Amino acid sequence: MSTSTMWLLLFVVVALALLVAALTKTKFTVQKISIIGVMAALSLVAYEFFRIPNVFGSGSSFHLGNTFTALTAMLLDGVSGGLAGAIGLALADILAGDPGYAITTFILKFIIGLVCGFVAHKVIHLKDYPTANRGKYLLVVTASAFSGLLVNVFTDPFVGYFRNLYIFGQPAEIASVFTKIASGVTLINSLLSTVCAVILYLALRPALEKAHLLPKD
Repeated sequence: MSTSTMWLLLFVVVALALLVAALTKTKFTVQKISIIGVMAALSLVAYEFFRIPNVFGSGSSFHLGNTFTALTAMLLDGVSGGLAGAIGLALADILAGDPGYAITTFILKFIIGLVCGFVAHKVIHLKDYPTANRGKYLLVVTASAFSGLLVNVFTDPFVGYFRNLYIFGQPAEIASVFTKIASGVTLINSLLSTVCAVILYLALRPALEKAHLLPKD
């Protein structure tokens, strides 16, 4: 697939994400946009400086970039979390000269954010969840973070297979092998990112609320 076609597909993917934001009536205040920007930057930094690249030559990497997708979704909402991770990590792929990876990265991270946000705010109602029972509270925070990251264990290899097949033009046999490697790598990334997201959420949420830096809606 030509580079120009990859850029066009990336533009379409971004447009669809913004459409989802509009359909879900997500409100973007200056405060919220600022947090999304900071989290996107942290996603990029976590990916660039805390990773083991190209595991077994598959193109997959061990990294902590997904941490801030889940964290933002829990602190704000699913769309905001998805945008933070999608922008930060797709930008990392673009800076590395891989617009083909950026397309699927944007999609996959946006899905992580949407799922984490849905579980945290629509199912568990994390912002209003009582914190008196610390053990139970830790459990629901972990469930919120891991929900989207668990979905990513399945969506990342699945989407990656078709990316390798149709965007990169790899033979089906090679794409299948890389998909199996990606499955294991993604599982480890998800577990590590869950731990980091939970620790950061427990530390940051009280501090951000005290400083009135979290949006009320």
